[in-house]
Amino acid sequence: MPRPGHLLTLAVAAAAFYLYALASDNALLGLLLKPIPVLALIAWLSTSRNTPYRRWIMLGLAFSVLGDILLAIPKDLFVFGLAAFLCAHLAYLRGYCRLTRRPAYPALAFAVLVGGALFGLLASHGLGPLLIPVALYALAIGAMLWRALACGGLAALGACAFVFSDSLIGIDRFVSPFAAAEYLIILAYWLGQWLIAASVTRSSNDKVLIQSGAPGSANC
Repeated sequence: MPRPGHLLTLAVAAAAFYLYALASDNALLGLLLKPIPVLALIAWLSTSRNTPYRRWIMLGLAFSVLGDILLAIPKDLFVFGLAAFLCAHLAYLRGYCRLTRRPAYPALAFAVLVGGALFGLLASHGLGPLLIPVALYALAIGAMLWRALACGGLAALGACAFVFSDSLIGIDRFVSPFAAAEYLIILAYWLGQWLIAASVTRSSNDKVLIQSGAPGSANC
């Protein structure tokens, strides 16, 4: 089984070469490399303690890999990619609900504000037949962000980075394309996925501390 250090090296190398593929407009190389960093995260988590939270996060990562592939294929598969990432957000949402059910009303208000503002911005520029799919997606990421913020820690940071990446995709596609979009989107996306994956090992370590009687918390 690959060691965590080897998986990290693989992920960083694939990410670097993917950025090169973007810069050189090499679609085939980009398609081959884009899924590797998240696949490396799945392999890394497979070595950690098996918990329901880990399983939901790994499922979310798997749907993310599918979304990566669909969006990298040089055809207009945006709706299918959107559906894959919708499933990823729902898997993360379910995982966060395994950790805490506290209402976290300030987090709820913030998530509603972010999701509502993003959807309002996109809708104001005309979504056409994508209006309902984008509305459902905005609802899903808002719910995911709310529960991640309720967990706190790495899960919250990861969710914020993921939502930021999704927001950039929407702005670049429907509002105003900008030159650095592809680079900012993928870097924020990878950061978010890494933080979310890291929250699994943090959560497992916290549970071990609690069970052993050592001071700690059950935050993600």
